[in-house]
Amino acid sequence: MSFDLLGTGSCLPARCVKNDELTQLFDTSDEWIRMRTGIEERHIITDEQVAGLAIAAAKAALRNSGTSAEELDYILCPTLGGDYITPSLACMVQQGLGAKCPAMDMNAACSGFVYACDIADGLFARGRAKRVLVVAADGLSRILDWNDRSTSVLFGDGAAAVVLGEGDGLKYLAVGSAPSLALNLPFLNGNCPYTAKKDRQTVLQMDGREVYRFAVDALSSGVASALEATGYAKEEVRFVVPHQANLRIIEAAAKRLRMPMEQFACNIQKNGNISAVSIPLVLDEFMNQGRLHKGDILVFSAFGAGMTAGTAVLQWKI
Repeated sequence: MSFDLLGTGSCLPARCVKNDELTQLFDTSDEWIRMRTGIEERHIITDEQVAGLAIAAAKAALRNSGTSAEELDYILCPTLGGDYITPSLACMVQQGLGAKCPAMDMNAACSGFVYACDIADGLFARGRAKRVLVVAADGLSRILDWNDRSTSVLFGDGAAAVVLGEGDGLKYLAVGSAPSLALNLPFLNGNCPYTAKKDRQTVLQMDGREVYRFAVDALSSGVASALEATGYAKEEVRFVVPHQANLRIIEAAAKRLRMPMEQFACNIQKNGNISAVSIPLVLDEFMNQGRLHKGDILVFSAFGAGMTAGTAVLQWKI
């Protein structure tokens, strides 16, 4: 006995920034961005808070699953950080929902949603939970160098949530890591008089080529291993739901797997990369569009800073 996915929800900032607007900030163009990333627009926080987005997404997931906040046994928030280092984003969500259960953040970067599912699986296996809320939320626009077109065009902000309940929908889950600084975000600098001062900004830094190589390999090998372990044929998979980092990464992995792009669920074109939010955001969008049906086999495949990776196979029960 593990879990079924019972409901989804999401919330995006009101401000949508199209590629053409970014030409006012640096030397780029809509064509340059689309050709290299597949991204056309992304949502950016203006006066919203990350916690507000997370709470709205969580309420939608609870409503869609027919679950009350009082029924929750655990809240997990995969995130790079909420509005505060402490209290945690999960505690802010708990307060916003009026829930009474334990709540914690966890950081596996863009693989965070699959990692959170792994933690939830353990809670169900130990009999510690009957209902778990997973809320992924990030405001990546706050940590970017907006003078660097190679990173700032890639990311967006938002939140997405799922409610998990006891069941047998999870068929496979594996996570792993390969430590690297290829994608990193330095910690905040305080004013301790004993600390050697370092002239650095707290902004995201990325070695694009190394990240690309890792991502394509993680996505393709993760999906292949999952299918081999479960015995599902490629044709039995309704959708591979990959982390939405770059459309070129997904296309390269699809080619390596010899699977058509029609089997890869993508919404990166209008959202960009929202770290751990990406996979549950696709699930919520596709469910609302009627593109998911009871019995569908889905493969989640994530990769991110750390470097981290995770793959799961789930039978859709909604």
